Amino acid sequence: MKAVLALGANLGDRGATLQTALDGLAAQTQVVVVSAIYETAPVGGPPQPDFYNAVVLVDTTLSATGLLTVAQSLEAAAGRVRLEHWGPRTLDVDVLAYGDVRSDDPDLTLPHPRAHERAFVVLPWLEIEPDGAIVGRGTLADLATVLGAEGLRRLDTPTLLTPGAVT
Repeated sequence: MKAVLALGANLGDRGATLQTALDGLAAQTQVVVVSAIYETAPVGGPPQPDFYNAVVLVDTTLSATGLLTVAQSLEAAAGRVRLEHWGPRTLDVDVLAYGDVRSDDPDLTLPHPRAHERAFVVLPWLEIEPDGAIVGRGTLADLATVLGAEGLRRLDTPTLLTPGAVT
């Protein structure tokens, strides 16, 4: 199954944290492609540092809930503590889409209920899947046009390496 995940971090060594998360995903799935890293201001929540964000396309034999379990275990391994809604975090891993599956399950709503509203999700996703769409929300290209790129800064470095890539 094709799945799309978002990675975000705004505490500690953000780039290293995202790379560790990517390596952890690669241990459980086949990483197909990874976006560049984008630096963005936090959305909602208390004042906090800017985020590094990236989007990852994987092929997986895991169920959607199995993929969520992997995501949550990566967050826990990175020391994520959930003290405040939309508060600062060492790592955030969201399952954005799982094939064309739609689900209203409160533990894993698919596609992600706010993905289409967030440029820091849509633009990196569009980068790695130019013909992509969010089920029930439209094409990534159309969503990117509506959202714009204000507040997003695409980083040339650091970059995430697909696990096993030669540096």
